[in-house]
Amino acid sequence: MNRDHLRILLPVLSLGLLLAAVFYLQPRAMSYFGLNLLFNLAVPVALATIAQMMILMVNDIDLSIGTFVSFCACVTATFVQSDPVTGYAMLLGAIAVYAAMGAIIHARGLPAIVVTLGMSFFWSGMAILILPSPGGSAPAWLNAMMKAKPPLVPVAIIAPIVIGLIMHYFIKRSSLGVLLRGVGGNSQAIDRAGWSVLGLKATAYGIAGLFGVLSGMALVGLTTSADANIALRYTLLSIAGVILGGGEFTGGRVSPIGAVIGAMTLTLAASFLSFLHLSSDWQIGAQGAILILVLAVRLVFTRREALA
Repeated sequence: MNRDHLRILLPVLSLGLLLAAVFYLQPRAMSYFGLNLLFNLAVPVALATIAQMMILMVNDIDLSIGTFVSFCACVTATFVQSDPVTGYAMLLGAIAVYAAMGAIIHARGLPAIVVTLGMSFFWSGMAILILPSPGGSAPAWLNAMMKAKPPLVPVAIIAPIVIGLIMHYFIKRSSLGVLLRGVGGNSQAIDRAGWSVLGLKATAYGIAGLFGVLSGMALVGLTTSADANIALRYTLLSIAGVILGGGEFTGGRVSPIGAVIGAMTLTLAASFLSFLHLSSDWQIGAQGAILILVLAVRLVFTRREALA
Protein backbone atom coordinates (compact mmCIF):
# COMPACT_ATOMS: atom_id res chain seq x y z
CA MET A 1 0.00 0.00 0.00
CA ASN A 2 1.57 3.32 -1.07
CA ARG A 3 1.30 6.67 0.68
CA ASP A 4 -1.45 7.97 -1.60
CA HIS A 5 -3.66 5.01 -0.69
CA LEU A 6 -2.82 5.46 2.98
CA ARG A 7 -3.79 9.14 2.82
CA ILE A 8 -7.29 8.11 1.73
CA LEU A 9 -7.70 4.92 3.74
CA LEU A 10 -7.13 6.34 7.22
CA PRO A 11 -9.56 9.29 6.84
CA VAL A 12 -12.20 6.92 5.43
CA LEU A 13 -11.73 4.49 8.33
CA SER A 14 -11.86 7.36 10.83
CA LEU A 15 -15.10 8.69 9.35
CA GLY A 16 -16.60 5.17 9.17
CA LEU A 17 -15.78 4.33 12.79
CA LEU A 18 -17.09 7.66 14.03
CA LEU A 19 -20.28 7.30 12.00
CA ALA A 20 -20.81 3.77 13.36
CA ALA A 21 -20.37 5.10 16.91
CA VAL A 22 -22.94 7.84 16.27
CA PHE A 23 -25.44 5.33 14.87
CA TYR A 24 -24.88 3.13 17.92
CA LEU A 25 -25.53 6.00 20.32
CA GLN A 26 -28.42 7.43 18.30
CA PRO A 27 -30.02 4.94 15.87
CA ARG A 28 -32.48 7.58 14.66
CA ALA A 29 -29.57 9.36 12.99
CA MET A 30 -29.49 6.52 10.45
CA SER A 31 -31.93 8.29 8.13
CA TYR A 32 -32.04 11.00 5.47
CA PHE A 33 -33.05 13.63 8.01
CA GLY A 34 -30.54 12.39 10.57
CA LEU A 35 -27.60 12.43 8.14
CA ASN A 36 -28.59 15.91 7.01
CA LEU A 37 -28.43 17.14 10.60
CA LEU A 38 -25.16 15.37 11.33
CA PHE A 39 -23.36 16.85 8.33
CA ASN A 40 -25.29 20.12 8.20
CA LEU A 41 -22.19 22.32 8.40
CA ALA A 42 -19.90 19.99 6.43
CA VAL A 43 -20.13 22.03 3.21
CA PRO A 44 -18.70 25.35 4.50
CA VAL A 45 -16.10 23.50 6.60
CA ALA A 46 -15.06 21.42 3.56
CA LEU A 47 -14.73 24.54 1.40
CA ALA A 48 -12.61 26.28 4.06
CA THR A 49 -10.49 23.13 4.35
CA ILE A 50 -9.85 23.12 0.60
CA ALA A 51 -8.84 26.79 0.88
CA GLN A 52 -6.34 25.91 3.60
CA MET A 53 -5.12 22.94 1.55
CA MET A 54 -4.19 25.25 -1.34
CA ILE A 55 -2.00 27.29 1.01
CA LEU A 56 -0.40 24.27 2.68
CA MET A 57 0.28 22.81 -0.76
CA VAL A 58 2.76 25.62 -1.48
CA ASN A 59 4.43 25.20 1.94
CA ASP A 60 2.64 28.10 3.64
CA ILE A 61 -0.08 28.24 6.28
CA ASP A 62 -3.09 30.54 6.52
CA LEU A 63 -4.11 31.80 9.97
CA SER A 64 -6.68 34.20 8.53
CA ILE A 65 -9.08 31.81 6.79
CA GLY A 66 -11.55 31.80 9.70
CA THR A 67 -11.89 35.59 9.83
CA PHE A 68 -11.89 35.74 6.02
CA VAL A 69 -14.85 33.34 5.86
CA SER A 70 -16.60 35.47 8.50
CA PHE A 71 -15.97 38.59 6.40
CA CYS A 72 -17.35 36.90 3.28
CA ALA A 73 -20.40 35.75 5.25
CA CYS A 74 -21.05 39.33 6.40
CA VAL A 75 -20.73 40.66 2.84
CA THR A 76 -23.08 37.94 1.58
CA ALA A 77 -25.71 38.59 4.25
CA THR A 78 -25.68 42.34 3.64
CA PHE A 79 -24.40 43.69 0.32
CA VAL A 80 -25.03 40.58 -1.80
CA GLN A 81 -28.57 40.52 -0.46
CA SER A 82 -29.36 44.24 -0.84
CA ASP A 83 -26.98 45.38 -3.58
CA PRO A 84 -25.69 42.33 -5.53
CA VAL A 85 -23.37 44.27 -7.86
CA THR A 86 -21.52 45.90 -4.97
CA GLY A 87 -21.56 42.67 -2.96
CA TYR A 88 -20.05 40.52 -5.70
CA ALA A 89 -17.50 43.23 -6.50
CA MET A 90 -16.40 43.19 -2.84
CA LEU A 91 -16.04 39.40 -2.90
CA LEU A 92 -14.03 39.51 -6.13
CA GLY A 93 -11.87 42.22 -4.59
CA ALA A 94 -11.30 39.99 -1.55
CA ILE A 95 -10.09 37.17 -3.83
CA ALA A 96 -7.72 39.63 -5.53
CA VAL A 97 -6.38 40.68 -2.12
CA TYR A 98 -5.71 37.04 -1.30
CA ALA A 99 -3.81 36.55 -4.56
CA ALA A 100 -1.81 39.73 -3.94
CA MET A 101 -1.02 38.52 -0.42
CA GLY A 102 0.49 35.33 -1.86
CA ALA A 103 2.56 37.32 -4.34
CA ILE A 104 3.87 39.70 -1.67
CA ILE A 105 4.74 36.83 0.69
CA HIS A 106 6.85 35.20 -2.02
CA ALA A 107 8.36 38.37 -3.50
CA ARG A 108 9.48 39.77 -0.16
CA GLY A 109 10.34 36.44 1.46
CA LEU A 110 7.92 37.10 4.32
CA PRO A 111 6.76 34.33 6.69
CA ALA A 112 3.21 33.40 5.74
CA ILE A 113 2.27 32.65 9.34
CA VAL A 114 2.98 36.27 10.33
CA VAL A 115 1.37 37.90 7.29
CA THR A 116 -1.81 35.83 7.49
CA LEU A 117 -2.04 36.41 11.24
CA GLY A 118 -1.89 40.14 10.58
CA MET A 119 -4.49 39.82 7.81
CA SER A 120 -6.80 38.01 10.22
CA PHE A 121 -7.14 41.26 12.18
CA PHE A 122 -7.85 43.14 8.96
CA TRP A 123 -10.61 40.76 7.87
CA SER A 124 -12.07 40.72 11.38
CA GLY A 125 -12.17 44.52 11.49
CA MET A 126 -13.79 44.72 8.06
CA ALA A 127 -16.42 42.18 9.11
CA ILE A 128 -17.27 44.20 12.21
CA LEU A 129 -17.54 47.40 10.17
CA ILE A 130 -19.94 45.73 7.75
CA LEU A 131 -22.00 43.94 10.40
CA PRO A 132 -21.41 45.28 13.95
CA SER A 133 -24.02 42.92 15.40
CA PRO A 134 -25.43 39.59 14.19
CA GLY A 135 -27.98 40.01 11.45
CA GLY A 136 -28.46 40.24 7.74
CA SER A 137 -30.20 37.65 5.62
CA ALA A 138 -29.33 35.07 3.00
CA PRO A 139 -30.20 35.63 -0.68
CA ALA A 140 -33.21 33.50 -1.55
CA TRP A 141 -31.36 31.52 -4.24
CA LEU A 142 -28.52 30.71 -1.87
CA ASN A 143 -30.84 29.59 0.90
CA ALA A 144 -32.78 27.40 -1.54
CA MET A 145 -29.57 25.85 -2.88
CA MET A 146 -28.14 24.98 0.54
CA LYS A 147 -31.43 23.63 1.85
CA ALA A 148 -32.40 21.66 -1.23
CA LYS A 149 -33.56 18.08 -0.64
CA PRO A 150 -32.45 15.79 -3.47
CA PRO A 151 -33.67 12.18 -3.36
CA LEU A 152 -31.80 9.47 -1.46
CA VAL A 153 -28.77 11.50 -0.27
CA PRO A 154 -28.83 14.98 1.34
CA VAL A 155 -26.93 17.95 -0.07
CA ALA A 156 -24.72 17.96 3.03
CA ILE A 157 -23.14 14.72 1.78
CA ILE A 158 -23.40 15.19 -2.00
CA ALA A 159 -21.73 18.61 -2.06
CA PRO A 160 -18.52 17.63 -0.16
CA ILE A 161 -18.12 14.56 -2.39
CA VAL A 162 -18.45 16.69 -5.54
CA ILE A 163 -16.01 19.27 -4.14
CA GLY A 164 -13.46 16.55 -3.32
CA LEU A 165 -13.70 14.91 -6.74
CA ILE A 166 -13.41 18.19 -8.66
CA MET A 167 -10.38 19.27 -6.65
CA HIS A 168 -8.81 15.82 -6.96
CA TYR A 169 -8.99 16.09 -10.73
CA PHE A 170 -7.63 19.65 -10.63
CA ILE A 171 -4.73 18.95 -8.25
CA LYS A 172 -3.74 15.50 -9.49
CA ARG A 173 -4.58 15.59 -13.21
CA SER A 174 -4.42 19.15 -14.53
CA SER A 175 -1.13 20.76 -15.57
CA LEU A 176 -1.75 23.75 -13.28
CA GLY A 177 -2.37 21.44 -10.34
CA VAL A 178 0.90 19.61 -11.01
CA LEU A 179 2.77 22.93 -11.14
CA LEU A 180 1.22 24.10 -7.87
CA ARG A 181 2.22 20.87 -6.15
CA GLY A 182 5.66 21.32 -7.67
CA VAL A 183 5.98 24.70 -5.95
CA GLY A 184 5.53 22.92 -2.62
CA GLY A 185 7.76 20.02 -3.61
CA ASN A 186 10.66 21.84 -5.24
CA SER A 187 10.12 25.49 -6.12
CA GLN A 188 13.68 25.88 -7.43
CA ALA A 189 13.09 23.17 -10.04
CA ILE A 190 9.87 24.88 -11.11
CA ASP A 191 11.74 28.18 -11.42
CA ARG A 192 14.56 26.59 -13.44
CA ALA A 193 11.96 25.08 -15.77
CA GLY A 194 10.90 28.61 -16.69
CA TRP A 195 7.70 28.91 -14.68
CA SER A 196 6.97 31.92 -12.47
CA VAL A 197 6.87 30.74 -8.86
CA LEU A 198 5.52 34.15 -7.86
CA GLY A 199 2.62 33.79 -10.30
CA LEU A 200 1.92 30.22 -9.16
CA LYS A 201 1.87 31.24 -5.50
CA ALA A 202 -0.46 34.11 -6.30
CA THR A 203 -2.68 31.62 -8.14
CA ALA A 204 -2.72 29.22 -5.18
CA TYR A 205 -3.67 32.02 -2.82
CA GLY A 206 -6.29 33.30 -5.26
CA ILE A 207 -7.90 29.85 -5.47
CA ALA A 208 -7.81 29.67 -1.67
CA GLY A 209 -9.58 33.04 -1.57
CA LEU A 210 -12.22 31.75 -3.98
CA PHE A 211 -12.96 28.76 -1.75
CA GLY A 212 -13.01 31.03 1.29
CA VAL A 213 -15.67 33.15 -0.42
CA LEU A 214 -17.69 30.04 -1.29
CA SER A 215 -17.39 28.85 2.32
CA GLY A 216 -18.75 32.13 3.65
CA MET A 217 -21.62 32.09 1.18
CA ALA A 218 -22.48 28.47 1.97
CA LEU A 219 -22.44 29.25 5.70
CA VAL A 220 -24.90 32.11 5.22
CA GLY A 221 -27.09 29.88 3.07
CA LEU A 222 -27.35 27.45 5.99
CA THR A 223 -27.65 29.89 8.89
CA THR A 224 -29.69 32.54 6.95
CA SER A 225 -27.75 35.31 8.76
CA ALA A 226 -24.19 36.28 9.61
CA ASP A 227 -21.93 37.47 12.39
CA ALA A 228 -18.41 38.91 12.41
CA ASN A 229 -17.27 35.93 14.50
CA ILE A 230 -19.34 33.23 12.82
CA ALA A 231 -16.40 31.21 11.45
CA LEU A 232 -13.49 31.91 13.79
CA ARG A 233 -13.03 28.18 14.51
CA TYR A 234 -12.62 27.44 10.82
CA THR A 235 -8.92 28.35 10.94
CA LEU A 236 -8.04 25.45 13.24
CA LEU A 237 -10.69 23.16 11.75
CA SER A 238 -9.32 23.70 8.23
CA ILE A 239 -5.74 22.95 9.27
CA ALA A 240 -6.86 19.86 11.18
CA GLY A 241 -9.02 18.73 8.27
CA VAL A 242 -6.12 18.88 5.80
CA ILE A 243 -3.75 17.04 8.12
CA LEU A 244 -6.39 14.50 9.14
CA GLY A 245 -7.05 13.93 5.44
CA GLY A 246 -3.45 12.94 4.75
CA GLY A 247 -1.89 16.29 3.92
CA GLU A 248 1.50 17.43 5.15
CA PHE A 249 2.95 20.83 5.99
CA THR A 250 5.76 20.56 3.45
CA GLY A 251 6.49 18.97 0.10
CA GLY A 252 3.21 19.79 -1.64
CA ARG A 253 1.78 16.48 -0.44
CA VAL A 254 -1.98 16.89 -0.09
CA SER A 255 -5.10 14.86 -0.76
CA PRO A 256 -8.22 16.83 -1.79
CA ILE A 257 -10.55 13.88 -1.21
CA GLY A 258 -8.85 13.14 2.11
CA ALA A 259 -9.15 16.81 3.12
CA VAL A 260 -12.89 16.79 2.46
CA ILE A 261 -13.30 13.53 4.40
CA GLY A 262 -11.26 15.08 7.20
CA ALA A 263 -13.60 18.07 7.26
CA MET A 264 -16.63 15.76 7.39
CA THR A 265 -15.01 13.76 10.21
CA LEU A 266 -14.44 16.89 12.29
CA THR A 267 -18.01 18.02 11.64
CA LEU A 268 -19.31 14.62 12.74
CA ALA A 269 -17.05 14.61 15.81
CA ALA A 270 -18.96 17.57 17.25
CA SER A 271 -22.25 15.66 17.00
CA PHE A 272 -20.66 12.51 18.43
CA LEU A 273 -19.38 14.38 21.48
CA SER A 274 -22.80 15.96 21.97
CA PHE A 275 -24.40 12.50 21.99
CA LEU A 276 -21.93 11.56 24.72
CA HIS A 277 -23.31 14.51 26.73
CA LEU A 278 -19.81 15.90 27.00
CA SER A 279 -19.60 19.47 28.25
CA SER A 280 -18.90 22.04 25.55
CA ASP A 281 -15.87 23.12 27.59
CA TRP A 282 -14.30 19.72 26.91
CA GLN A 283 -15.43 19.20 23.33
CA ILE A 284 -12.58 21.10 21.67
CA GLY A 285 -10.05 19.10 23.67
CA ALA A 286 -11.81 15.86 22.79
CA GLN A 287 -11.76 16.77 19.09
CA GLY A 288 -8.03 17.36 19.42
CA ALA A 289 -7.61 13.96 21.06
CA ILE A 290 -9.43 12.28 18.14
CA LEU A 291 -7.14 14.08 15.69
CA ILE A 292 -3.99 13.07 17.60
CA LEU A 293 -5.14 9.43 17.72
CA VAL A 294 -5.69 9.30 13.96
CA LEU A 295 -2.36 10.99 13.25
CA ALA A 296 -0.59 8.53 15.57
CA VAL A 297 -2.06 5.63 13.62
CA ARG A 298 -0.97 7.23 10.34
CA LEU A 299 2.55 7.72 11.67
CA VAL A 300 2.76 4.03 12.62
CA PHE A 301 1.70 2.93 9.13
CA THR A 302 4.07 5.44 7.48
CA ARG A 303 7.06 4.20 9.48
CA ARG A 304 6.22 0.57 8.71
CA GLU A 305 6.08 1.42 5.02
CA ALA A 306 9.45 3.18 5.24
CA LEU A 307 11.04 0.16 6.96
CA ALA A 308 9.52 -2.34 4.53
